[in-house]
Amino acid sequence: SMAAYTLPEGFTDFDMFTFGTALLVGGVLGFFLNAISIVSFLSVKEMRNPSNFFVFNLALADISLNVNGLIAAYASYLRYWPFGQEGCNYHAFQGMIAVLASISFMATIAWDRYHQYCTRQKLFWSTTLTMSGIIWILSIFWAAVPLMGWGVYDFEPMRTCCTLDYTRGDRDYVTYMLALVLLYLLFPAFTMFSCYDSIHKHFKKVHQHRFNTSMPLRVLLMCWGPYVLMCIYACFENVKVVSPKLRMMLPVIAKTNPIFNSLLYTFGNEFYRSGVWHFLTGHKIVDPVLKKSK
Repeated sequence: SMAAYTLPEGFTDFDMFTFGTALLVGGVLGFFLNAISIVSFLSVKEMRNPSNFFVFNLALADISLNVNGLIAAYASYLRYWPFGQEGCNYHAFQGMIAVLASISFMATIAWDRYHQYCTRQKLFWSTTLTMSGIIWILSIFWAAVPLMGWGVYDFEPMRTCCTLDYTRGDRDYVTYMLALVLLYLLFPAFTMFSCYDSIHKHFKKVHQHRFNTSMPLRVLLMCWGPYVLMCIYACFENVKVVSPKLRMMLPVIAKTNPIFNSLLYTFGNEFYRSGVWHFLTGHKIVDPVLKKSK
């Protein structure tokens, strides 16, 4: 019967459908684009080098965020969360691992590109595998912390997906949130800014701009900035004064990040897209030759 669920406060049936559709479209598109990236890496032998492995890991993190969004879309169409509190915790935990790993790999790719273009230092498999392993372990650790009682996972305003509960605003939440902002937003953003700034200067020197160096950081801040600002605001003020619809829009915007990442790092990366092209068409592209800087 239609009365089996009660709509969350501030949402109509139409809102549930609209948000569900936004999550569905973003999830399907991101999933498809990142799947191409993953399958290309696994099937084209020439692509499997240490630098591309970072991009591959970013796609893995992003596709798992897409899966997270698709589960939320499914629940939004049902208009309630069918998996219980246990499922809510697991969903939030899985989503948090994906987000933290995704942002970490964006910073790592920036660091690697800096070496590719500016220092020409060779990246070894041992370094790549070690760094990737550490990133995943740290992401799992920081995502598991709320399950151990520092911070709490709970439902988002629409009650069809789960995330860090920012409405409590207690000391546990504040300290955990500020740790995350420092480690997983400010530090990666600073890394990206300094690396891409150096690359930009190098491009100017050799008169060859191989990609837009300001885009990666812009995309990160555009997708995650508004949501993180709300979470920081919640550290100091009661966030419930912000309308539930707006509080719901911000994570939906954030979950579009995997789409932009695949366009930037898979299809916009000269060393990766040739492999994707090879995978999709069967034709090889001659590798771009880097000009030695004078």
